[in-house]
Amino acid sequence: MPSTRTTKATKAAPKAKAQKWVYLFADGKAEGNAKMRALLGGKGAGLAEMTSAALPVPPGFTITTAACNAYFKSGGKLPPGLWGQVERGLATVERSTKKKLGDPKNPLLVSVRSGAAMSMPGMMDTVLNLGLNDQSRQGLATLTKNDRFAWDAYRRFISMFGRIVLDIPAEKFDAALEKRKHAKGVKSDTALTAKDLAALVEEFKAIVKKATGKPFPTQPDEQLRLAVEAVFGSWFGQRAKDYRKQFKISDDLGTACSVVTMVFGNMGDDSGTGVAFTRDPNTGEKKLYGEYLTNAQGEDVVAGIRTPAKIEQMKRDLPKAYAQFEKIAQRLEKHYRDAQDLEFTIERGTLFMLQTRSAKRTARAAVKMATDMVREKLITKDEAIQRVDPLQVEQLLVPGFDQAAVERARKEGRFLAKGLNASPGAATGRAVFDADRAVALKGQKQLVVLVRPETSPDDFHGMIAATGILTARGGSTSHAAVVARGLGLPCVAGCAELSIDLHKREMRVGKTVIKEGDPISIDGTTGEVFAGELPTNPPNYDKETELIELLSWADKRRRLGVWVNADTPGECIEARKLGAEGVGLARTEHMFRQAERLPHVQDMIMADTEEGRKAALAKLLPFQQGDFREMYKAMDGLPVVIRLIDPPLHEFLREFADVDIDIAVAEATGKDGPELEEKKKIWRRLEQIHEDNPMLGLRGCRLLLVYPEILEMQIRAILGAAADSAEKGVSAKPEIMMPLIGTMGELDRLRDQVMSVAAAVEKERGRKIPFKFGTMIEIPRACIIADEIATKTEFFSFGTN
Repeated sequence: MPSTRTTKATKAAPKAKAQKWVYLFADGKAEGNAKMRALLGGKGAGLAEMTSAALPVPPGFTITTAACNAYFKSGGKLPPGLWGQVERGLATVERSTKKKLGDPKNPLLVSVRSGAAMSMPGMMDTVLNLGLNDQSRQGLATLTKNDRFAWDAYRRFISMFGRIVLDIPAEKFDAALEKRKHAKGVKSDTALTAKDLAALVEEFKAIVKKATGKPFPTQPDEQLRLAVEAVFGSWFGQRAKDYRKQFKISDDLGTACSVVTMVFGNMGDDSGTGVAFTRDPNTGEKKLYGEYLTNAQGEDVVAGIRTPAKIEQMKRDLPKAYAQFEKIAQRLEKHYRDAQDLEFTIERGTLFMLQTRSAKRTARAAVKMATDMVREKLITKDEAIQRVDPLQVEQLLVPGFDQAAVERARKEGRFLAKGLNASPGAATGRAVFDADRAVALKGQKQLVVLVRPETSPDDFHGMIAATGILTARGGSTSHAAVVARGLGLPCVAGCAELSIDLHKREMRVGKTVIKEGDPISIDGTTGEVFAGELPTNPPNYDKETELIELLSWADKRRRLGVWVNADTPGECIEARKLGAEGVGLARTEHMFRQAERLPHVQDMIMADTEEGRKAALAKLLPFQQGDFREMYKAMDGLPVVIRLIDPPLHEFLREFADVDIDIAVAEATGKDGPELEEKKKIWRRLEQIHEDNPMLGLRGCRLLLVYPEILEMQIRAILGAAADSAEKGVSAKPEIMMPLIGTMGELDRLRDQVMSVAAAVEKERGRKIPFKFGTMIEIPRACIIADEIATKTEFFSFGTN
């Protein structure tokens, strides 16, 4: 009988959804948003968010960070399907703008811009004016009725494409430009005529052909592909790698690439470009802060090629555009709930927004912005605490120049010039004129100030090696200023009085010449520059009212106590003022090194007998007891952990070689007698206590066991000072730490000795003296027996170095 079983037709498996590499933003709609920073980068996410908010953003699209990572994984090949999505995205932009890339009559020009999830200002590459060739340049000139503008855009494109995409040294293009300006007797690019720029275009083309062996690429689709690959490639450029290493940013993030319709700030006096912050990135003050240039492109501002005007000038020059920009800036800050760094261009009076991102800021600005925004109910106290990292708090407490020394320098004629106070702080060092030299001198443990006409991303490795940065050109939003603020480095920018000769490696201010290696001092807070070194003063914490307020919020939320390393009463006073809740380590050997005490320590070491050692220690006792008394007073009611002497004895004597020389000189010059004999005695004692590895030899607990009289003196000083304090109403809480314990035998013997001395002191003073007994876990053996150590101690801490 035939089977009656039926079978169902099987459906074909659904096709895997193609990877989306490209996200559009055009005509008020965007496929991305601010939450997609990891995929679209900060720039792409910002452009998408502003487009959705109906802000004036030129249409474009963003190629994702995933595409960048796929590009590197495949050995430098664009992933399958990407270019088709790029072409479809470009077609949408062409429909939106009613222009076409490379069209000879109505050309669309685009910028190709990098943008990682983490802000890396100037560290990766951007290409502007892409899509130009001889035919589209003519179309641009006809369309804008501005032949000079079209030639200017073309020469900029060839230069930028040549540098970034074709890897031709920038100096070749710069030299041709400077030569042309010199021949025409002008100083500014804007003074060159259309004819001058046309000649420059031909020179630039010749530079490209000579360097690459090929003519400059004229097909717009080829230009675009090469530019996208160059932007991806810049993720692993040296300056980007240096920046990521400095700020601990992962190499795995990749960069996005945004292709954006060009708008032009170099179309005349009704056009311009600028960079602005919604709050002052130096001080945190709530005011629009920034710079702009008329008749310029964005690169001119950031690169420091021309020194721009303050943003307030735009209010006078282009009041309508300024009013619109001011409203947009306020709106974006409120939307993102953070200070924003904005890039914009004005094309013939019409404002376009090109970027918004969280603003880089100094430590002082970070604290002020955070506390102000809490008061404005823009953010919570928890968010404010998270906006300021510990390194910024450390940067805030940096020294400034001693004002008396500054006034003396003025009277001595050492004041050189004043520029823009681009990043606060005081720096002194040797003047160096290139980044490589800065790195080399830092390797020799020398302090340097990097001096440049203007900095570029290629200087980053030198910037992180310097103590400060000085530039002759550029403004408060230039590359030098933005990076210096991020690094917490002092920076004086746009110091126009400086004449820098990189070939001679010197700078001139009037008749004063500063050669490479000469010391200079810069004040990033005032913008002043001085010849020579200036001393600094410690910061005044009491004036940091915003920081005190922010840290008080943090105190209410933290679960850890904060103790301090302090070896002197003065350090304890300062620590208490800064909020320390105890002294975690007071190193008693540091007290021995002071000038009036060191001779007694040396007498103790040189003594041949126990009586001799005790006599020297008796002279040290009042010093130590006095120190502890003042430390208890400063830390009244708080614990003070005191470690008994730790280093080997030879550290308190002169070096072997120095004593050898003294003896040789004395013998050679016939100086015999007590003085020579004393030197020989020191030499013999050094020989006796010499060890091949003193760091694990007679030091710490072993030194105290061999010379128990040292332990007795120190315990008497610690507990005697505690008794003195109690009699004056001060609550002393000493905790006595045994150094370098490795076995329970060592710990037991020392504990017995400490308790014996403590009992004697208590009997002498007629009172109970509370204290704790503990040790430091600092060698592997102590870690292994930590459970046993815990049974015989009331505390221990870890020595992690």
